[in-house]
This record gives sequence, C-alpha cells and structure tokens, in this order.
Amino acid sequence: MTDTSIRNLLDALPLAALFVDTQDRIAGANAGALALLGEHVAGRYYVTALRQPDLLDAIESCGRRQIARETRYLLRDGERDATYVVKCGWIDAADIRGVLVSFKDVSDLEAAGQMRRDFVANVSHELRTPLTALMGFIETLRGPARSDPVAQERFLGIMQAEAERMERLVKDLLSLSRVEAQERMRPAEEVDLAALARSVLHGFAPVAHEAGVALADELPAGACMVPGDEDQLRQLISNLVENAIKYGGAGGAVTLSLVVSPRDATLRGPAVVLSVRDEGQGIDPIHIPRLTERFYRVDSHRSRQVGGTGLGLAIVKHIVSRHRGRLRIDSEPGQGSTFTVILPAA
Repeated sequence: MTDTSIRNLLDALPLAALFVDTQDRIAGANAGALALLGEHVAGRYYVTALRQPDLLDAIESCGRRQIARETRYLLRDGERDATYVVKCGWIDAADIRGVLVSFKDVSDLEAAGQMRRDFVANVSHELRTPLTALMGFIETLRGPARSDPVAQERFLGIMQAEAERMERLVKDLLSLSRVEAQERMRPAEEVDLAALARSVLHGFAPVAHEAGVALADELPAGACMVPGDEDQLRQLISNLVENAIKYGGAGGAVTLSLVVSPRDATLRGPAVVLSVRDEGQGIDPIHIPRLTERFYRVDSHRSRQVGGTGLGLAIVKHIVSRHRGRLRIDSEPGQGSTFTVILPAA
C-alpha cells in the first residue's frame, strides 16, 4: 500500500473522504475531509479521531465483514447543525486495502424536509381549529339548539366566521404556492406602481374607515414604472396595507409612500422605494427576523382575532424575491412599524 496511491484515490473524489487501512489508522484524507474533521485526523487511529459511535461502528463493520455500510455524521457548523451521510466501502486492490469513508453534506435536504413537515403540521393545526368549531356547532344545532332560534342565529354567525377563516387560509396557501412556483421567472412587463398604490388605497378606504384608521399617501404625481407582475404587486401592497390597518390600531394613521431613487445602495442601481408606515404598538426587534416565516405570529391570539392567516408576509417576501427586490422592516415597541420594499426601476 503506497501513500501516493491513497492520495491519488482520495483527491479524485468530489466528496470529503478518508481512508482507513487494515491497521485501523487513517492512512489519508483529502482536503474536504481535513476541512471537515481537522488537520489532526491523518495518521491517527480512527477510533480516537472520529469518536461518534455510529460512525465508528460502520467503519468497524465494513472492515471486518468487507461489506458497504452507511450511517450519519452530525456536526455543529458555526451556528447551524450539519448532517452528513457517510458511506463506507471496502477496497481490496493491488496496493490498497482498507475502508474508504466518504461524507456527503445533506444539511439543506434535511432542512427542506423539516420545513415541509413543519408546514404540513402548521396547516393541519390552522385548519383543525375552525373545523372542530364547525363540527361542534353543527352537533349543537342538530341537538340541544334544534328549537332555539336565538342560539341558532348566534351559532350560524360563528360558523360563518370560521368558514371564512378557512377560506382565507386556503386562498393564501394557493397564493403562496403560485408565487413560489414563479419565483425564478423574472417579470418582463412594466407596471405603474404609483397608479397601483392609489388603486389599492382607494379599495381599502371602507376597511380603514370601519377600523377607525386614517389612510394617507405620499405618492408622486406622475407615473412610476417598474418591471413587474401587476397582480402580484397589487397583492404585495394590499397585504402590507391590510396588515398596517389591522395592527396599527384605531385612531392612528397608515401612510403609503413612494420614492424614486436614481441609485439605491442596496440594489446598486435605479430603484423605487415603497413604504407602508403605521402608528401601532410596534414590534420587539427579537421578532423581526422571523416575521416573513410561514405562520409566524408575534401575537397569535390577536392575529386570529383580526383574521390573520400568518402567511401574508411570507407571500410578500416571495413576491419581492421574484421581482429581485429587497424587503426591510423597521419597528420599535411603541413607535409603530415601517415596511419598506425596494424594487428595481424600469
């Protein structure tokens, strides 16, 4: 067995890999393995260098029985947990005999799988609550309240509200799915964002009046063109304005502003900066990084009371991403909140 043969074998592999010889020593490791496990591993007994029991068992079993084994290797990589699929294979060639161990990073796949599981669990939870309420009221209407018109009227009102809540959730889920499916397709049409903003504000005037919130605008008089999808940009502005009305509080104001920047430092080019500002309770900074996560709510009880699905800002984030823009959230407790979208100008 020659060091040159082992080195050539390991360097030819695209994955982090090491070789354990028949004396149970790590006879070689490529650059990926050294970066993953440390420069100290080469030349040491694998039992003292690798330490994780499942990995040690896989290498030992492969070397003893000369059959392929697979296991997982867990590592703390900075601030995240990394997961590697480890494959052990027996090599018996003219001058090489031992166990070849390769490490494949599957952390992103694990994270995606966890996100899917969390998403299904969240959707199930969000739907279960109104469904349970509907089933309970139906049972009551068919039983104790069968001859009670007052109770029937009250229960039917609650049932309608719960059904509307489910409808909003399904509608937002479909919107999120469509936006995600189109995220890599950059819009080519040009949209007048100023006219679109005026249209959205006009549509929300009755909602704002009922909530006791004043709507104000700081929009340019002329056109303000951006490359974009008109329906998605309308949804983006609508979600931000609706949130501001819901959480801004009665007696306050919601201001929608639009500014054209000849050169924005964030996008490194001409940009249109759209901001929605409210005078509500504000948001603790600890929550801001997670606001665009699906179903994340600062106050779950209040969010459900005002009809929130927990998906609005997730939809906004994906729309901004599709339009190659940036989303910024500025807020402090007691100081209101400002949601700023920076889009490339046409």
